[in-house]
Amino acid sequence: MEPQRPSVAVARVARELARAGVASARVEAELLVAHVLGVPRGRLALADPLAAEQTAHLADLVRRRATREPLQHLTGRAAFRYLDLRVGPGVFVPRPETELLAGWGVEQARRTENPLVVDLCSGSGAIALAVAGEVPQARVVAVERSPAALDWLRRNVADRVAAGDRPVEVVVADVTDPQLLAGLTGRVDVLLCNPPYVPRRVVVPEEVAGHDPDEAVFGGADGLSVIRPVVAAAARLLRTGGTLGLEHDDTHGTTVPELLAADGRFAAVVDHPDLTGRPRFVTASRRSDACHAAGGTAWQTGSS
Repeated sequence: MEPQRPSVAVARVARELARAGVASARVEAELLVAHVLGVPRGRLALADPLAAEQTAHLADLVRRRATREPLQHLTGRAAFRYLDLRVGPGVFVPRPETELLAGWGVEQARRTENPLVVDLCSGSGAIALAVAGEVPQARVVAVERSPAALDWLRRNVADRVAAGDRPVEVVVADVTDPQLLAGLTGRVDVLLCNPPYVPRRVVVPEEVAGHDPDEAVFGGADGLSVIRPVVAAAARLLRTGGTLGLEHDDTHGTTVPELLAADGRFAAVVDHPDLTGRPRFVTASRRSDACHAAGGTAWQTGSS
């Protein structure tokens, strides 16, 4: 078999992926060919032709992608804001919509001189590491309970430390524990969370089903089984004026803000859309206990 030029390989793979019904077939073809060649996607045009063993490897990856194995599992990497994270079986693959929540968290953290930022349900560490990389003065704590996810989290933390970022503190804990991070009660400046929130009845895409861990996807019958205790934890952990950013299902654009408003300990409750305009994450600030005693909270929708 003669060596195949990258452009030819990309065109062929794109056709095969498109026939299999894979969205963004051309982009994924470029990423797969670049992965096999060991070059950045932007340098494909300058890369050497694929050798026979590389062509065979590529064919195997294309076959697996056509069966909806996640692209990130095939390459072992996931892009998130300015990060290139390690991912694979056992950890939730971070999504582009969560970059909006992370970006909001970065903006909030930059408003405090030496902020304490907590990332609950950290998974691969995407949110925590984004904050640590973009707000060098922040102390960032990442909480995760899954042994498999913790393995990926610790690897990503080690990678970022090697790249010069401040270490993220990894805490092994269940975010539904009423005593979660008891030593940080009333001290947290920014609390961020992308919890499992899909209602159990919802049919998820093939790339999610059987690949992303169920415990990182589904949040009980109504999708709120983790969100409810996270709201309580945020109210306890945040200092007065501290801020919360919480991702939720697109069917929860009213429900989750109402949970925060009904709690009474949060002000400035605003829901934000994702890149497609669907409700995606809610933000709020911790009221003083005196204000909490005084009355309820209204909420509103906003832009991301």
